[in-house]
Amino acid sequence: MHSFLQIKIYRGKFIAYAVFVVFIGLTLGAVTCAVLLDQWVGNARNEAAGSFARAESALQYDADRIESFMQRVYSNSGLVTDIRCFLGNNAEGYLTSRLQESHFNRALVSFPDDMKSFLSNGGQGDITQVSLHTEQEGNVIRFDNNGNTSFQFRLPNTDRTFNETIRSGFVYRKKLSDPNQISRQLGEFRFLVSSDRIFQAAPNYPQSETAAVSASGDIYRISGSGSDGADLVRRATASGRTHGYLRTGLLDRAYFVTYRSTQFDYQFVSIVNASSLIRQKLSVLLIVFLIMLAAMISVLLLIVYNLREDANFLRRIINSIGRVKTADFTPVNPARYRRNEYGMIARELDDMIHQLDKHIRTNYLLKLKQQETEMKALQHQINPHFLYNTLEVIRSFALGNRADDTADAIATLGALYRDVVKNENIIPLGSELDLLQKYLRIMEFKYPDRFYYQFNVDKALLALPTVKFWMQPLAENFFVHGFNPESEFNLLVVNGYEEEDRFVLEIADNGNWISDSRLAEIRASLLRTDDASTESIGLHNVYTRLRFFYGPGFSMAIDNNEEAGVKITIILSKEAMNDV
Repeated sequence: MHSFLQIKIYRGKFIAYAVFVVFIGLTLGAVTCAVLLDQWVGNARNEAAGSFARAESALQYDADRIESFMQRVYSNSGLVTDIRCFLGNNAEGYLTSRLQESHFNRALVSFPDDMKSFLSNGGQGDITQVSLHTEQEGNVIRFDNNGNTSFQFRLPNTDRTFNETIRSGFVYRKKLSDPNQISRQLGEFRFLVSSDRIFQAAPNYPQSETAAVSASGDIYRISGSGSDGADLVRRATASGRTHGYLRTGLLDRAYFVTYRSTQFDYQFVSIVNASSLIRQKLSVLLIVFLIMLAAMISVLLLIVYNLREDANFLRRIINSIGRVKTADFTPVNPARYRRNEYGMIARELDDMIHQLDKHIRTNYLLKLKQQETEMKALQHQINPHFLYNTLEVIRSFALGNRADDTADAIATLGALYRDVVKNENIIPLGSELDLLQKYLRIMEFKYPDRFYYQFNVDKALLALPTVKFWMQPLAENFFVHGFNPESEFNLLVVNGYEEEDRFVLEIADNGNWISDSRLAEIRASLLRTDDASTESIGLHNVYTRLRFFYGPGFSMAIDNNEEAGVKITIILSKEAMNDV
């Protein structure tokens, strides 16, 4: 070390390097401490996010249970009758109405018992109160922690029992409609989900304060203590930010994070004090300091070693100059790994491009093959499903000794299946309409003088390419869900027309309506890409096949007709037809 410090240039380099290393070491130490602090704050944030997610999950679970209960109510006429007896009556009136509505050959259905069993698991669930309201008053059912039930009848809707604050819990409101006349409202359910039970699973993390804040500013403190905690919560929510720092002293800061529920109208707030967090992690910071000190010493030793190597390199330069003076031009080969450095980079780039091209081509072909396989699998689902249903129709003809109808049905089925087998997977829309017409003729045999169909399709649509055998499942839905065997006029109409930038196909019937909740479920299931919505073949199968074939230019809409029945609308953009 003494040898190179005697040289002025190396002495100046060593001082500059030493100052630089100390500066970098201190900077890295500060950055490391800041990163660790940020990580600890992030851990607190993740813990808060976990608590919020568990609370949201519990609330969503209770919402789903309430929805299930409402569906149970509408599907049980005896339960609806008992609810009507309960609604607006006192205890004596409720019991009297129940007896008047009872039948000797049918067991009595108890609305409170059914609700207690279905919703609250014996009264020990999150739902602690259920009330049923008219416009002026409401009857209340409460569940305590032991599963006991208590009642209050004919309380005014303005009673403090019905005050909605986040300290008491979350209130779900559900309209009670007349099953025989949906537009007529009988009353309103109010389900109270206890905040204590929703947030009781939130663990007591080191953060100083955790709370839930309602839209009106009410605070439910989950963890923490002290009067300053509530003030910090109010400041955090009033800031309008999702996270940040709050000044709590001259040099002290508190980090906060807020999560706003999109469904249940409240904010989850978590606050951690920075100074207390640093004191808790002081041993870790001391270890970081010692590591940075050891690193700086090591770097300085490495600099000393390299400066000595620089001195040797300088002597080598002088020797090389002397060799040149003596005309000694013996070449010194560079290190092997440097000789072709740029060539290696170029070869690596060429190999990278080749590998990328290979991967792109491979993945593209695999996706095309996968799509083709899925399309075939969907088609193979449809064919046997339709065949079994049609054979069952012919079997019923045979059992009824309808020889002529049986012969005609067999002939129609044979012609239909020959078309299904012999045609390609891609056929004109006119051929698809012919397949549908053969199927509908078979259904005419099954329901003589009770079923009629009509096609009103513009000629411009008949030549459009489409996948084979997708209209039959849509028509079959009508016979499974909407057809009324007692009616003398069941009608299925297929309309098709051309607009400026698209083609429209409509399949409408005059059968039964679909409930709004079920219609929402069907629409949601069409957009799913997993197998959860394919328990039956039906609409999801057809939607998937047409989406594969036409791409983003295809859309399907399902709606109830104004008078009766369901209409399925298929929209094909002309741009999508060009891409097919």
